[in-house]
Amino acid sequence: MNDRQYSGALSMSAMLAWLERVDPGTHRRIKGLRLVTAYGLAAAVGTLHDVTRDVPASVSVGTLAATFALWASVSEARTTRAESSRDLAIFCTAAAFGALTFVLFAPLSRELGRGGAELILVPGAFLAGYLKRFGVTGAGIGSQFYIGQLVAYATNLARVDAWAIVLALFIAMLAAMVPRLLSGPAEHPAVLPALASESAYGRHAVSPAFAMGLQAASGALVVVMLNAAFGLAESVWAMTACVYVVATSAVGTAERVRRRIYGTLVGVPVGLICLPLGEHAPLVVWSMAAFAMIVFSMATPDRYDIACGAFAFALIVTLAASGVHSVPLLAARAWETLLGGALGLISARVIFPLKAVQ
Repeated sequence: MNDRQYSGALSMSAMLAWLERVDPGTHRRIKGLRLVTAYGLAAAVGTLHDVTRDVPASVSVGTLAATFALWASVSEARTTRAESSRDLAIFCTAAAFGALTFVLFAPLSRELGRGGAELILVPGAFLAGYLKRFGVTGAGIGSQFYIGQLVAYATNLARVDAWAIVLALFIAMLAAMVPRLLSGPAEHPAVLPALASESAYGRHAVSPAFAMGLQAASGALVVVMLNAAFGLAESVWAMTACVYVVATSAVGTAERVRRRIYGTLVGVPVGLICLPLGEHAPLVVWSMAAFAMIVFSMATPDRYDIACGAFAFALIVTLAASGVHSVPLLAARAWETLLGGALGLISARVIFPLKAVQ
């Protein structure tokens, strides 16, 4: 064996050792493969002409369905196939409902000027925090409702696109359930951190779920106001960072902010370095993004920094592969994550701060 082969064998051994340390038993790797499979299956079915012939050409049913299926699979955390399939159907429905609420109220909010459409995302931000009081299923419903609103905003959907949303819902259900039914009962369920007991503020008792929802919504509302005043490149990135750093305690929020910032500041530059591949080797880029999402699934429970870095990288390279090559726009992912994280931290410290449960 020459030196090159020996170095390759050492690198492979180190990678396998890292995978086993991060994901003993391959449970999270299986879920990561499910995410990628669900996304790809939904995107493929959504591009079939016979399926989408009644949908306007300006709407990508494949993108809608793939997003619904991907994040429903991320939120799902049950042990049995039956429970998992039930939650996946509920989560996809929540995402579709969130998208429908956006297209219903967006025309009214856009009359408010710049940033008006983003006001509709604020109730979704509140639900993403508040519905954690109902456990894993409630947390998934809140998250998916917000994501449905987010994808409708990002793809500029209108009321006439309601049928496209409904069609994407059924495609997403199919795409998310099939990989779960084939993966078997090998996956481990997720356990949410315990919520604190109700806290007294003056004469009123505030539940931790309501406090988390209010913290996320308040930070998101500040982002809307900043965008209306100054114009942010991609303000929804800051809103999303604010929503998902809110934890069950002020200390937990601070830790999530720190890890999210660290991961994003690594993932974004690495993604920017790979920008030329988006134009010349899109297949390589999509393969790298798929691997990054597998790493995201593996690292999310215990290494939020690695998960955020992997997702930031996947987002940058997939945007590049989709035709977005503006470096300032893509780099905004980093500084808007800093902004959203800071607002989430301030909200957690100021608005009904929660104490950690021992």
